[in-house]
Amino acid sequence: MRLALAEAVRAGERGEVPVGAVVLGPGGEQLAAAGNDREASGDPTAHAEVLALRAAARTAGQWRLSGCTLVVTLEPCTMCAGAAVLSRVDRVVYGAVDAKAGAAGSLWDVIRDRRLNHRPEVVMGVLAGECAAVLTDFFARRRPTRPV
Repeated sequence: MRLALAEAVRAGERGEVPVGAVVLGPGGEQLAAAGNDREASGDPTAHAEVLALRAAARTAGQWRLSGCTLVVTLEPCTMCAGAAVLSRVDRVVYGAVDAKAGAAGSLWDVIRDRRLNHRPEVVMGVLAGECAAVLTDFFARRRPTRPV
């Protein structure tokens, strides 16, 4: 999660919403890492998870990421949860809960939906406070304070 947090911080420094993701191979080795890149790329799908999964697939030489773990600082949205399922990762580990758009147990639970043919293990709340703080600090700096 520390690697994903570093990616989140870098994304925030670039003006992106600070979310970071890392894909670990079956032996725990880092296959890929990414931070959000929607603003710079103009790509609505350039979420950290999607970018990291794409890069990991290139590194692995195949789209099936069986045995891999996706680590992300914020609970995946429906798009990213679907990408995790379709990539066949074995587990998804995330930090902060996303009560507004989370799809790995809070608002929805796409990843563990019994109707799907692949259901990764979900581990939530890893360094949740630190992950949430990166987001909170980012948005606090962007929003002007209102006079009371």
